[in-house]
Amino acid sequence: MKLTKLLPAAALIALPAMGFAQEEGPVAGVDTASDTIFILNSLLFLVGGFLVFWMAAGFAMLEAGLVRTKNVAMQLTKNVALFSLAAIFYYLIGYNLMYPLGTWSIDGVLSGVWSTAALEAVGVARDGADDYGYASTGSDFFFQLMFCATTASIVSGTLAERIKLWPFLAFTVVLTAIIYPLQASWKWGGGFLDAMGFMDFAGSTVVHSVGGWAALAGLLILGPRIGKYKDGRTVPMPGSNLSLATLGTFILWLGWFGFNGASQLAMGTVGDVADISRIFANTNAAAAGGSVAAMILTQLLYKKVDLTMVLNGALAGLVSITAEPLTPTLGAATLIGAFGGLLVVFVVPLLDKFKLDDVVGAIPVHLVCGIYGTIAVTFTNPDASLGTQLYGILVVGIFTFVVSGIVWFILKAVTGIRVSEEDEINGLDMAELGMEAYPEFSKG
Repeated sequence: MKLTKLLPAAALIALPAMGFAQEEGPVAGVDTASDTIFILNSLLFLVGGFLVFWMAAGFAMLEAGLVRTKNVAMQLTKNVALFSLAAIFYYLIGYNLMYPLGTWSIDGVLSGVWSTAALEAVGVARDGADDYGYASTGSDFFFQLMFCATTASIVSGTLAERIKLWPFLAFTVVLTAIIYPLQASWKWGGGFLDAMGFMDFAGSTVVHSVGGWAALAGLLILGPRIGKYKDGRTVPMPGSNLSLATLGTFILWLGWFGFNGASQLAMGTVGDVADISRIFANTNAAAAGGSVAAMILTQLLYKKVDLTMVLNGALAGLVSITAEPLTPTLGAATLIGAFGGLLVVFVVPLLDKFKLDDVVGAIPVHLVCGIYGTIAVTFTNPDASLGTQLYGILVVGIFTFVVSGIVWFILKAVTGIRVSEEDEINGLDMAELGMEAYPEFSKG
């Protein structure tokens, strides 16, 4: 149905001023169709970007709820700081490292653009836009920055309760300025993985597994929390507030609609909008499948439902669908997410058997399900090659793990990365920050 059939006659007079052409013909000198595509694509990135920004609040709440009371303020500080540092260093280095726009120092591997990100001029006209057929540079930068910051958030929860603040933030700078953008350029910047046909729609590998590999490297060097593993058994260390953890999960679930939906990268046609709608629905279905699968499996294994597993099951479903949220049917998306939820329930205790102390379960959710989700692309997308998907997983994984390990080793040698035993026992809130998230509790 045409717009003119929905409006009263008086309203039609105002259509040219609003940028719409009447049925009788286009407004002279105004390409409304191209303007509309540019505007809608830019709007998609802005809306998607602030939804992904909201995921920063989700990570903060999830981590605050899953760490012990004596470490809550530290986790909140780290989440605010890592996002802020990501914003600065992605601007200084990361954005152009990630998007060389065909200018390579090493073809398909290393960007030849070494400068800070630059936005379009104030009040730019269509002939001055950087890419009039696509979207505004500001909207693209804003959207891509949110993905970069998400990668750093993944590392924060795994290493909680025993890592020093400033070495962690130093690693965040390297991760967001170099590690994440460089490997992302191989796929999303038109690099060699993209040329091979590697598929990762919204970042099961490029974002989530990268955060997981970086966290695993740090975890192996940092070691477990004091008292976590004793006499061959795992000692439970319950989180401070499961209400906050649940709130964080729902915030992340909401933010994921922007994460996956806006990765369509276009909203200027009927087909694009229909695809975005499909992505939203599939993303939601996968989260639901993951949470229900984790709920059922924990009931069967432990005779009681484990809320923390249910929460991570939903996140596992979301990570699992992220590499390909468009092509599955609703049923397939639910099953893809469900298997991710099952993986988390099995992998969490497996890590404990190897004395790998992941405080919030980020490695099972983001690394394991990031790998699985990238493989799952082949289940519904006939253009995907299993061999190419595995190759992309290995290349990104080896690069991220090795470089992250080197950075963690350097930080350990230069400044040390772990707090003292006394500070860890007393809690990082007072030891590192001199304040507590819940001061009334400690004062009785």
